Amino acid sequence: MPFRFLALVLVALSFAVPAVAPGAPARAAPAVPDGGPGAFRWPLGPPVAVVRRFEPPPGPYGAGHRGVDLRGAPDAVVRSAGPGVVAFAGMVAGRPVVSVSHPGGLRTTYEPVDPSVKAGTAVSAGTPLGTLRPGHAGCPATACLHWGLRSGEVYLDPLTLLRRGRVRLLPR
Repeated sequence: MPFRFLALVLVALSFAVPAVAPGAPARAAPAVPDGGPGAFRWPLGPPVAVVRRFEPPPGPYGAGHRGVDLRGAPDAVVRSAGPGVVAFAGMVAGRPVVSVSHPGGLRTTYEPVDPSVKAGTAVSAGTPLGTLRPGHAGCPATACLHWGLRSGEVYLDPLTLLRRGRVRLLPR
């Protein structure tokens, strides 16, 4: 019986605490806003395939994969994962990027996306943000959407927005 309770606690924690690299200090994760069922959704239409998962860096400047890559098709419509306001739509280091600020201090990013929205535009879950451009580095398909999530300067696994993050044991 105690093992079942511990397993349930670990599963519950996996949705509220970001992954921590081995040896990195544990930190409390910001709570993901709970707007009820369906508050957040996939930014691409079905079928959705994650081709590269979130790999947090060991430190703020370390190597890692600060988001997930979703298999897509060139010119596929990319939609906002949740309600918020477009914080940025333009070029970053030669790549087109759209960022959306959500309630609770979260920000999602989408790249490479040719934006159809402008900064300051209010969006809901499913609002089109632009179209997917082919050629994302490291993508095993013709086109991949790099979907990221941050709270302040802390990168989180965007799959936690969908309640699909990995279960991990974390240090105290």
